[in-house]
Amino acid sequence: MSASDRSAGHGRLLTGVAWAVLLLGLWLWGRGITGGSGASSAPTTGDVAAVGRPLGVPLPPAHDPIEGVAPRSVEIPSIGISAPVVSRGLDEDGAIEPPSFDTPRTVGWYGAGTEPGAKGPALFVGHVDTETKPAVFYGLSAARPGAEVEVTRADGSVAEFTIDDVQVFTRERFNAQKAYGPRKDGRAELRLITCGGTYDRASKSYTANVVVSAYLTGEKSREKARAEAEKEAVGKAGAPAGG
Repeated sequence: MSASDRSAGHGRLLTGVAWAVLLLGLWLWGRGITGGSGASSAPTTGDVAAVGRPLGVPLPPAHDPIEGVAPRSVEIPSIGISAPVVSRGLDEDGAIEPPSFDTPRTVGWYGAGTEPGAKGPALFVGHVDTETKPAVFYGLSAARPGAEVEVTRADGSVAEFTIDDVQVFTRERFNAQKAYGPRKDGRAELRLITCGGTYDRASKSYTANVVVSAYLTGEKSREKARAEAEKEAVGKAGAPAGG
């Protein structure tokens, strides 16, 4: 948003309307009735561009899918996101139940869907803001192709993903197949979804959804991940304190 829009809309809730749009797309895609031409994403939404994959950005080859395991946390170092992940289902209205506003820095994973690392797209959702401050996916629209996403899983292993696409879908032009369907058959993929565009005071919701797509490009065993974490902790402990 622009500074004026953010000031006016700051503290807005990610309302049930936006989550219902997400669930509607998931429902349609799951029943295979979103085929055909469908609606495509707009090139821009509000002041957020759908950057896609810029020319000249080298992307690594896809790693073969691995055994799916429930996620425990997610990190996107390039935009400063590091958050716990909890399994979520559907609420009484049939929408994906987002994490509680009491835990705005938590990401929700659609637990009835794909587990990270397994073939197909695993779905992560998060709030963009709360009534008083930015939430976990406030900066998600700044993600760019080529950036790394690490998902630490319940067994201690890490599934490493690389972002290959960033899109913004308006409510009117929402494309469920592009948002939720696999980008390439046979790959293990990841979707990170939040609200975008501008805040619509009439409907009390945002005008669009930011959809970041990534695919599996590596993995770390529990032992390797633990060793790297310990090495990083030692390095931080030995670093001189800032003045």
